[in-house]
Amino acid sequence: MPQAKRVALVTGGAKGIGLGIARRLAADGWHVVTADLEAEGPEEAARHVQADIADEAAVRRLVDGIAGTEARLDGLVANAGIMIRKPLRELTLEEWSRVIATNLTSTYLLARATESLLRQAKGAIVTIASTRAHQSEPDTESYSASKGGLVALTHALAISLGPDVRANVVSPGWINVSGEKLSARDHAQHPAGRVGQPADIAALVAWLLSPESSFVTGAEFVSDGGMTRKMIYED
Repeated sequence: MPQAKRVALVTGGAKGIGLGIARRLAADGWHVVTADLEAEGPEEAARHVQADIADEAAVRRLVDGIAGTEARLDGLVANAGIMIRKPLRELTLEEWSRVIATNLTSTYLLARATESLLRQAKGAIVTIASTRAHQSEPDTESYSASKGGLVALTHALAISLGPDVRANVVSPGWINVSGEKLSARDHAQHPAGRVGQPADIAALVAWLLSPESSFVTGAEFVSDGGMTRKMIYED
């Protein structure tokens, strides 16, 4: 029997921003399926699947499992991502390819595999990029390229899959995913007055998956406390 509840798939849902998103959607009444390299998912998830979403066969098994178990999919949150931070001269092709596969190619694989289910549900896709799609620190070539690619891939999906399926991208800034103690200076440098929390991103994702955002597609939402709009000059 198809689920009466709306069903969402959240990749990278075992920790960090993905965990925050899974918890928020579950609290909002969604039936949440999480996928992660980690064997254990959040207790709020209805179901957790250990999977490497950079692998085409693993993505197919994941989506086939949703088709067979939940029999519907209303929301895809492509959140899983990794960073390998190395000087360009030390970054191997294998490392570059792993970051691109996990952060970018996986979203293509997931969107392709879930298209039919999402079209049936008139659902929505939300991808999680980064403000590093627009600005960089040293030694982040593979990560920045993958996140910039996600921004472009998402608006392409919005055009290709519309009007049945909406697609939007959220680009977080500094999000305190570990709960570490931060200094007053860390918070004060943000125009919003604080460093972000996973719940900030989760709230935005929840809105983008909801009917309230039905006129929004192909858009990027930067959630960074205003940092990308702040001029910073060295004294």
